[in-house]
Amino acid sequence: MARAIAGATVSFGLVSIPVKLFAATQASASVSFNLLHKKCSTRLKQQYICPTDNEIVGRDDMVKGYEFSKDQYVTFTPDELKALEEKATGSIDIAEFVPLAAIDPVYFDRPYYLGPEKGGDKAYVLLAEAMRETGRAALARYAARGKQYLVMLRPTSDGRALVLQQLLYADEVRSLADVPLPDGKVSEGELKLAKQLIDQIASETFDPTQYHDEVKERIQADIEKKVQGQDITEAAEPSAEPARIIDLMAALKASLGKGKVGAGAGAGAPRAAAAPAESGEPAASRRSAQKSAAAGAEPKRARKR
Repeated sequence: MARAIAGATVSFGLVSIPVKLFAATQASASVSFNLLHKKCSTRLKQQYICPTDNEIVGRDDMVKGYEFSKDQYVTFTPDELKALEEKATGSIDIAEFVPLAAIDPVYFDRPYYLGPEKGGDKAYVLLAEAMRETGRAALARYAARGKQYLVMLRPTSDGRALVLQQLLYADEVRSLADVPLPDGKVSEGELKLAKQLIDQIASETFDPTQYHDEVKERIQADIEKKVQGQDITEAAEPSAEPARIIDLMAALKASLGKGKVGAGAGAGAPRAAAAPAESGEPAASRRSAQKSAAAGAEPKRARKR
């Protein structure tokens, strides 16, 4: 069973819900490497060097400072830094409820699972179910680790549990005005084909188990080879230049013919959509092509007759 990393209380009007926070992600799942001494394979220790005095600086000789101007710092003692920290209250104070779809995922940061503490089961289930049925999420403030966080509480898709999603503040998200955006327009035919392509490879649910990190798996396999004393070879480099779209309509039509590929391909994958009428191909020719395709699908002994 996972261990709770903190305890808190969700304040919902005059209702208080005691909860426990659990980490929802695990950094240990990634592949990491350590720096070693090439001569003896000993793991190296990190040291701080003063470039002015050209000497190694120990922890006791370090002090934290804030750069208020170019190369100008004001320093703080440990007690002063402690005074700057936000006092942890253990309270998750809900400020408002908003439609879940109204929060752009670009603001999403670290997620946590919330579990009810003893005595909070009924209120916990009530809040989760009420938010699920209304399609709303709760925005709240939460003070921990010396900081105040903007967080979102949302129910899982089945409404059985609550997730606390740490959010970024507005000044932590870059403005979209910094991104050059196109002014081009698309035709009705292009839009229709694009929507057909979306429908062709669409699914009604998200199953994360259908996706896995193929690069990490390849790296782990190569590491195992290295552990066994084998040499590993460099993976082939992908094409440096992406394919250019010369004819958007032609690319869309060709994509429609490929059907559903990748993680969802299989018995449950939808059948490829029929060729669109915009192709300009006469109906008789299309029917003839369909008959030929059907004949090609028959068993060999049927053709021998």
